[in-house]
Amino acid sequence: MDIRQLRYFIAIAEEGSLSAAAQRVNVAQPSLSQHVLSLERDLGVRLLDRSPRGVLLTESGKLLLKHAREITQSLDVAVEAVRQSGDEPQGDVSFGLPSSVSMVLSVPLAETVRLELPKVRLRAIEAMSGFIQSWLEDETIDLGILYDASSARHLDRRYLMTEALCFFSAPDAWPFDSPLGSPVRLGDLKKVELVLPSPHHGLRKMIDRFTRSNGVSLVISTEMDALPQIKIMVARGSGHTILAPAAAMDFVDRGELVMAPIVEPSMARPVYLVRNPAKPFTRASREVERIALEVIQDLIGRGIWQAEESPEAASS
Repeated sequence: MDIRQLRYFIAIAEEGSLSAAAQRVNVAQPSLSQHVLSLERDLGVRLLDRSPRGVLLTESGKLLLKHAREITQSLDVAVEAVRQSGDEPQGDVSFGLPSSVSMVLSVPLAETVRLELPKVRLRAIEAMSGFIQSWLEDETIDLGILYDASSARHLDRRYLMTEALCFFSAPDAWPFDSPLGSPVRLGDLKKVELVLPSPHHGLRKMIDRFTRSNGVSLVISTEMDALPQIKIMVARGSGHTILAPAAAMDFVDRGELVMAPIVEPSMARPVYLVRNPAKPFTRASREVERIALEVIQDLIGRGIWQAEESPEAASS
């Protein structure tokens, strides 16, 4: 038995099919079958039950799969640790970013990593917070930004900032008698039609909790889980929205949207940098985290990311 056979066996178990596993590992199916037969002979047990619909693991196969995953993961960690022991950090680092954060952070972070860490390949993944938390939990990604970390207590989190949420409107569709961009009271939002993400979206959950606790019922005319489309729709005068400033500053700077603070009371959310302590924290990941904190501090300091930095982040 060798590590290659274990990787082949993992592929077969996860794909549930010899043909699919053969494509995944780029090995001819007959050769893959021979590897399985060799494993079964060496161990003296049947590992797979074969049928026209695919393969199923026997109890012995399930036990081997558990140990095979542990062995291959340990080997991968060892290889990565040796690579990271060199003079320069190297390797892949994956970073999950919600859409509103990606708007302001992804490009300056990627550019800085490219300049300071030439042997590190950053993979910035834009997704909804729920997906990012799931990927952190199953160790698919190395780092992530989350707004609501209440259900992620088993993950390591660093409180970065508090980000105010604002009201956005097309300039020619401003729905109030007050001047453009003047503060909007929370209670006045019940008078306008809003375009918001659907209820399973993290931003929408936060808005719903906040307005409900303050006795305000919103009129949501359209639900849309795509930040660019929300901004386009609002810029065309087909409703209004509530977003973090960083999410829409491109439209504000072009004069397509006007932004107004929400007051009495104000609406804000915390922002966290999160990682899973169970996933090996490589030197490359540590350096990307360091750079991310520096870039975020710079963006806040220059007013590009409108937020109140946390004392924890400021002292890092």
